[in-house]
Amino acid sequence: MVNKVITNLDEVIAKIPDGAVLMLGGFGLCGIPEHSIAALLKSGVKNLTCISNNAGVDDFGIGLLLKTRQVKKMISSYVGENEEFERQLLSGELEVELIPQGTLAERIRAGGAGIPAFFTPAGVGTEVAEGKEVREFDGKLYLMERWLKADFALVKAWKGDTAGNLIYKGTARNFNPMMATAAKVTIAEVEELVPEGELDPNYIHTPGIYVDYIYHGKHYEKRIEQRTTRVS
Repeated sequence: MVNKVITNLDEVIAKIPDGAVLMLGGFGLCGIPEHSIAALLKSGVKNLTCISNNAGVDDFGIGLLLKTRQVKKMISSYVGENEEFERQLLSGELEVELIPQGTLAERIRAGGAGIPAFFTPAGVGTEVAEGKEVREFDGKLYLMERWLKADFALVKAWKGDTAGNLIYKGTARNFNPMMATAAKVTIAEVEELVPEGELDPNYIHTPGIYVDYIYHGKHYEKRIEQRTTRVS
């Protein structure tokens, strides 16, 4: 099988053009492609449409790209931890499409599965339904939602092999696996990289056929978004 390992992530990320549609994996700050985001900052690419469950925080994750005005539009679900995002939204500087979290996940999954549209009860009777088709099934109203696809998916896994097969840990599985299937080009970064054949096929979450490039990242910060401790 083709060896998909790259050693210069900046060089590959630099191929992303202005105006591209990106999917960025992660859940909160868990499982985000830290090195790919850093490479985007270096590249200076602009007018990006970013599809991500969240918008990072002011000084980490996608929040860094918002600060440098490299993002034109966010398609997200949870954005409550980023003051710069809030400021740009309220001032009209940033286009935003807010989507119920389950609907966002399913729209991405549908994009990867080749399903152009589906019906869901989430959002019926709210602003989410404006301009969208509503149908009744078995006495209940459902909203038609369309798939989401991207030019590039930037995902982060715990372990991968040289053929691009990936294994995720914990909540990093919430969005990374489906995003890896829904883009024209998928760039994966991993904490551990092993030779092809060393991963147990029964535990692979993303088959290598979906991955175009794999990068062995080091020194991940893995910042915690909110830390709650018990008062003794």
